[in-house]
Amino acid sequence: MNKTININLGGFFFHIDETAYQKLKRYLESISRSLSDDPQGKNEIIADIEARISELLSEKITDARQVVNEGDIEDIIRIMGQPEDYAEAEESYDQSSYSYQRNSSSGKKLFRDGDDKFLGGVASGIAHYLDIDTIWIRLGLLALFIFGGFGVLLYIILWILLPEAKTTAEKLQMQGEPVNIDNIERKIREEFSNVSENVRDVANKASEKIKEGANEFSEKMTQTFSGKTKKNNGASDFFDTIGKIILAIFKIIGKFIGIIIIFVSAAVILSLIIGGFSVGSLEWLNVDGEFLQYPPFFYESVLPKWLLTLFVFLLVGIPFLVLFILGLRILSSNVQKINKPTSLTLLGIWLVSLLGLIFTGLEFGTSHTVYGQSSQKNNINVVANDTLQLKMINDDNLYYRHNLRRTTSKEEVEVEGKKMTYGSYIKVDVRKSNANENYFIIQKESRGKNKSNANKNAENIKYNFKIEDNTIVLDAYYLSEFKNIWKDEEVNIIFYVTEGVYVYFDNSIRNFLYNVDNSEDIYDKDMANHHFIMTDDTLECTDCKEDKIEEKKEVSEVIIKESTTILEDKTEIDI
Repeated sequence: MNKTININLGGFFFHIDETAYQKLKRYLESISRSLSDDPQGKNEIIADIEARISELLSEKITDARQVVNEGDIEDIIRIMGQPEDYAEAEESYDQSSYSYQRNSSSGKKLFRDGDDKFLGGVASGIAHYLDIDTIWIRLGLLALFIFGGFGVLLYIILWILLPEAKTTAEKLQMQGEPVNIDNIERKIREEFSNVSENVRDVANKASEKIKEGANEFSEKMTQTFSGKTKKNNGASDFFDTIGKIILAIFKIIGKFIGIIIIFVSAAVILSLIIGGFSVGSLEWLNVDGEFLQYPPFFYESVLPKWLLTLFVFLLVGIPFLVLFILGLRILSSNVQKINKPTSLTLLGIWLVSLLGLIFTGLEFGTSHTVYGQSSQKNNINVVANDTLQLKMINDDNLYYRHNLRRTTSKEEVEVEGKKMTYGSYIKVDVRKSNANENYFIIQKESRGKNKSNANKNAENIKYNFKIEDNTIVLDAYYLSEFKNIWKDEEVNIIFYVTEGVYVYFDNSIRNFLYNVDNSEDIYDKDMANHHFIMTDDTLECTDCKEDKIEEKKEVSEVIIKESTTILEDKTEIDI
């Protein structure tokens, strides 16, 4: 029966029997004595060794009630190594009693490298794990970020899941080196050496500044007490004071400019982040609608919309990020400037975004250069003295419009689960037929990269009508592919009627009539609700004279009333 002891090792509690405790205690004391000649970092080395031993014991002890025995300690010492390996050890660790061999095998573990990080140290941690240069991992993540679309998401997930290598043991595991006494001591001494060098550099720079200040002060004191500079001392002091005041004013102005730069750049960056993430998340979630409108060049582009959104974000955001850091440096000299690798990386990303948007803009421009059209002829079964009625209707279930009219604006609608463009730029005209037949032509116009593409786009425009006896019901809209939402598309409907045929314009078509020639030069909108007959030259209104007579009567009545009122007023004045 052995007595057990509770110990705190590296922040964890363990139950250990007395024999194992004595062995562990002698082991740690021997290590401490081996470091006694050079106390630099001794406490930190011992703390890291205890933390590593605690980690190894935690892997062995799975049950909190389990007791650490002598065999467990021997396994730990076999992994960590023995103090005899240090030449400066004052007492050997009883090699005859404990004949251990150092276990130099150690597998790598994936950590984030906090000492060599651009954002979170993910790329440098993966580089250590794969034993390649960090730049290749960063370029790979950037390629996934630009072309694959999931580089950012992957980086964020790894940033969250991977722990940062903070302790010396974790840094050794990240680099694939055995976590033993030799390596722990070497690593810590290297860190101390780096810190010492940095402190030495700072001290040298500070001493140089102090020497320069002392020399400047001694020169001023020499000039002050020298007889040669006694003259013009008052004027010199005056101008020195004025110069200091001007310099202080410029400093205040500079600080104010720095505050403005920080405020504006921070507002722009914040707006870009909110807008970019909202648009990007909606795009990734396949959510779209009237609240998500892209610029014209986003449509019919080879590059996906989320990538173009990212290009816009980077093209605008990177310069304002540089301005933000510049503003911070204006306010405080302690803010470090962007290092050269980071500057070159940001410049490269910015140039890629610029070239991507230039390519998309050129592609958008070429898709609108050529004009094309498609025509369709339809016969009308009317003869002389027949009345041809023209009217227009809208599909309110597709897109409701209170007032039917021609407009260049387009709307996004969904037809049978497919997203399409709803347009209403439709022109209606009536002309004299030079042939002995009545017909109308529907001309659909669009644009494209070349003539064939433009004609195909025009042909794909969907436009419907109905012929009911002598009445032609035209749709007040047309449908086109959604990618053509920013193209100049229109539908022209031209009616050709023979002499003696009457035409009646319904009120629904009044806003779609376009330059309809008539003998009375009546405005297009005023031709609605009237009958016209096709003469040997043009249309002539048959019921407009009655309206004119009624209009003249109303005007005459108004004039008579006004004259009577004037005469009555004059009589009252004379009295």
